[in-house]
Amino acid sequence: MAKKQYQLVHCWINGKEVEEMVDVRASLTDFLRHDFRLTSVKKGCEVGECGACTVLIDGECFNSCLYLAVWAEGKHITTLEGLMGPNGEISDIQQAFIDEAAIQCGFCTPGFIMTAAEILERHQYYTDEELRKLLSGHLCRCTGYENIFRAVKKTMLRRLGMLDDPYLNT
Repeated sequence: MAKKQYQLVHCWINGKEVEEMVDVRASLTDFLRHDFRLTSVKKGCEVGECGACTVLIDGECFNSCLYLAVWAEGKHITTLEGLMGPNGEISDIQQAFIDEAAIQCGFCTPGFIMTAAEILERHQYYTDEELRKLLSGHLCRCTGYENIFRAVKKTMLRRLGMLDDPYLNT
């Protein structure tokens, strides 16, 4: 019988400094879900195809199912729970998903929102084609993507102060 190997991992999860012993074979998905009960990180395909497990690591999107927990050493990890404000208020992109009815079963939603959070933090304008490509790493079987796309686009335009621009097709 193979002996499990463990390693101490020190990182920041949703702004909180943590230190935990982890199995060296454990994915970041399992680490976040099992050790910290961060259930917004979904286990979908577990091969990096569906995007349900997307988290931000040092501000960049990663499929946490493909990322070993031990690689989180010294990193800043943000999950959907980390987008909430200090009093539990939801972020503008989360509110946009609600406003645009971009949520049905909700399984893919956290991953989409985390990707949108990275896109929006760039404070850059994207064409519809560019935005669709940036969101293409996620699978959704409920919404047909249009409501999701609209939520991200409207939040991008609002943050850039362009929402009421009559020349933009919103």
